[in-house]
Amino acid sequence: MSALKWQGWLVALVFVAGLLVFAPLGLYVWAGDAPAPRPASAAREDVRITDCRIDPASRRVTASLEAVNRFPGKGSYVVTVEFRATVDPEPDSGTDARPGDRGAQVLVKVPGVLPGGTEHGEAVGPVWPAAKVPWCGVAAAEFGPEAAESP
Repeated sequence: MSALKWQGWLVALVFVAGLLVFAPLGLYVWAGDAPAPRPASAAREDVRITDCRIDPASRRVTASLEAVNRFPGKGSYVVTVEFRATVDPEPDSGTDARPGDRGAQVLVKVPGVLPGGTEHGEAVGPVWPAAKVPWCGVAAAEFGPEAAESP
């Protein structure tokens, strides 16, 4: 074989070896750029009800909530707040609710929560009966990352 053929084979082998070495490294760097996926249940742990009260003027039940972003990117929370007359009614307690009953629910969006930051929101529920004590709770919560702002 001539020297030119050997050089051609040598270039091809160096090229293949380079692909074998640097392709996985490139894929690792490319895949490592995105934040890790977040479990669906993690958003519910980031949100809590801070106050549950009845507005004296409108007789509507109102819940204040706070969302703490434990995700490495800016995002927003969509929270389902539930209002019930009792926390966990017992079958013979004399209440008109049964254990499987769900209360009224309201969606609240808490936008623009920075990483490690806390934002507050408020949910306004239905008109509440005069003799009942309300219970407010987080039924569900979802977190959605916001796109980075471009200059």
